[in-house]
Amino acid sequence: MTLAKSFPIVLRLLALVCVLLFAAVPVRADDSKSIRNFAQAIVALAPDVDPAEAQLVSVTSHNTARRLAKEWHVVPPANFQNFLIHIGRRQYGYCFHWARGIGEQLKALRLKTLDLYWAAADPGTNLEHNVIVVTARGQAMRDGYIIDGWRSCGRLIWWPVKDDYYPWKEEPKETAWIRDYGPVKASQTTPRRKSNAIGRATAPSQAPARVGGETGSLE
Repeated sequence: MTLAKSFPIVLRLLALVCVLLFAAVPVRADDSKSIRNFAQAIVALAPDVDPAEAQLVSVTSHNTARRLAKEWHVVPPANFQNFLIHIGRRQYGYCFHWARGIGEQLKALRLKTLDLYWAAADPGTNLEHNVIVVTARGQAMRDGYIIDGWRSCGRLIWWPVKDDYYPWKEEPKETAWIRDYGPVKASQTTPRRKSNAIGRATAPSQAPARVGGETGSLE
């Protein structure tokens, strides 16, 4: 076999090795520093924020993101997981799956001093992205923090809405759902939104440089 003929085969083998390596790398599960810093950032949103609620939101968000990554057999990077869903090799892992899954757990907390929003960027396009946003009670969404499990495949991303490069806008119907403190129904098998297989994941180098002395959970 000539070198020219064997080159495509070598490339395919290298690609397969890269995929296997991504799948084999364990996710670092020590989120204690990020949990502490996120809770402190939430408390700093307003004087009347209950520190216990802030801690609950931080712990719940981090733990749910890690759990979903395991349950959904997420393979980084985020766009590759989207591709696996697109070809039928995975069932969950689109951004709205993450927003819904984390949102259901936060909804169940029945928060008194904090508000939750559902935010979308570029809705209806191949770049659509969905996250949950937490603010102090009565604050505008732009003053809060995004809660994003999708971008880092289960390693929670959190930083100020106004510092993110996504053009976030509230989705009123989804916000109404997350603030309706009625019975929380498991609905991962019945997605509320149609998603795309492309997305627009961010690398750590694209993230805001500093957030309250930290860089979300990307340290």
